[in-house]
Amino acid sequence: MNSRKLLSEARRTFPATKVHCQQPARILIVDVTSPSQTNACSVLSEALENTLCLACALTGTCRVPLLSLYVVQNQQECLLPFTQVKENFARIQACISELRSLPREGCFPQRGHGVVQAVQDGLQQFKQYSRHTAAGSSTNSSVEITILTSQSSKEMVKQLEKKLKEIDLVSLRRIQVIEVLKRDFLEPEDAEQCMPAEEPSSNDVAILGMDIDVQTIEDNVISLEMLFKTWLHDYGTEREHLHLLLPSGGFSRATAPRTTLMCLKCDLQERLLDPALLSGTADGTMRAVDLNSPCQMAAWPATVLYKLQVVKALKSEGVCESVLYGLPFIIKPTTCWQLDWDELEINQHSFHALCHSLLKRKWMLLAKREPQNTSPNWNVMVHSYYIIIPSDSATLLVKAVAIRELLLPSTFPALLAEQPERVHGPIESALNSLEVEVAYNPLHLKSNLYKYLKSMLYKPLQRQQAQPRDQRPERHQPKQHQSRAKATVAPLLMAPSPAQVFRPPAVRRDSCERSLLPKEYDEFLQ
Repeated sequence: MNSRKLLSEARRTFPATKVHCQQPARILIVDVTSPSQTNACSVLSEALENTLCLACALTGTCRVPLLSLYVVQNQQECLLPFTQVKENFARIQACISELRSLPREGCFPQRGHGVVQAVQDGLQQFKQYSRHTAAGSSTNSSVEITILTSQSSKEMVKQLEKKLKEIDLVSLRRIQVIEVLKRDFLEPEDAEQCMPAEEPSSNDVAILGMDIDVQTIEDNVISLEMLFKTWLHDYGTEREHLHLLLPSGGFSRATAPRTTLMCLKCDLQERLLDPALLSGTADGTMRAVDLNSPCQMAAWPATVLYKLQVVKALKSEGVCESVLYGLPFIIKPTTCWQLDWDELEINQHSFHALCHSLLKRKWMLLAKREPQNTSPNWNVMVHSYYIIIPSDSATLLVKAVAIRELLLPSTFPALLAEQPERVHGPIESALNSLEVEVAYNPLHLKSNLYKYLKSMLYKPLQRQQAQPRDQRPERHQPKQHQSRAKATVAPLLMAPSPAQVFRPPAVRRDSCERSLLPKEYDEFLQ
């Protein structure tokens, strides 16, 4: 708790700046010194290539703006200096192919500090890159480092703590140390249990005002793919995404002032990618989410503060799924760093209390979205409505619900109590032949989307021919925190910028929107 407070105070001394892109640049360090990881690079390469083809195909601002790739063998080597991911899939794919070929060339003895040297070299490379882009219209001001290793994560953290004490870590947002375990017998249904946590785990280590996130995952494509897909989430924490407004429980329904509201400050997170945002997957046209539309919300990019005012509670069994539409979004307590730690804690406990009370009562909430658009194009305010669904986790699900203007007439004929045996028997026989699963697992289904996107994105590199590693000239190895990226960084100066990692003093909140305390829920929900 003390480290969190120190970090909070440090962030307060730096004013936030408005940036074009809040996603951090990324450095991936792959440790292949362990002789047990004979197939690790092949599995890792497939997972990384799958994720990056999604990042390149999604319309709008790239969710992985910059990427650098290191491999640690007998010494660290920079396979890919900082490169803008979008429009460079062919170059990235060539580097991934080089990474995939490493196991066939043998394993390397562990020398202990190769990963630490790669971290130092990557930070130095990012510092040089930032200097070259400082004069541009946008600058990447933070970077995250992901280390994949089969070594003990505890030993790796000790090495990082010891070696990074004298390094400038101002631009470093977080280090992830991922310990990869070998499990040849892992089945797809087991992989979901081994997915990396999207929130910092209990194994987080805070040193030097920066977080080290320690995780353990299985050595298979699905688990590694889900790890890399966390890069596609919105990492902007400058402001909360959603205000969930509830009437005060301290008044009766008849006398409660309309302006007296309880406010839960929340973030929106995508549950799945919108297929319509993948260029070329439908009719070849591309569209972006209209943030001013009165009938839809968007978790990416998180540039709009939505306000949902709860108007009614609904029995869960009384909501027909045919009137729900659009992509679902997950609602979580906000992690906005402009809020005080105490306010964040109270807000989180209040959110958990709401989830628990709704689940206990088997209720859903009907909420009305306050319109965002005040331009002359909308002379009449159009309201959209949403259903908020609880779960047995500390999250809520929100989906748009049909309104009178959108609803079409439908007839639902009554189901016959008995059917003729000549048709009932064959139907029963067909159903009995089906394999029955307890729950639906999307990890079991593949649509060849990755293959399609890779073929669409692939553009052969000009004047570059793949060569076996034994025929290529010796690559310059970084010495004293220098890499060959230092010589090649100048031609690659195209960098969207992530969020500023430091926090200003907390902003004043509207007095009519206060945090909802747990004891007030029963008064409201009764």
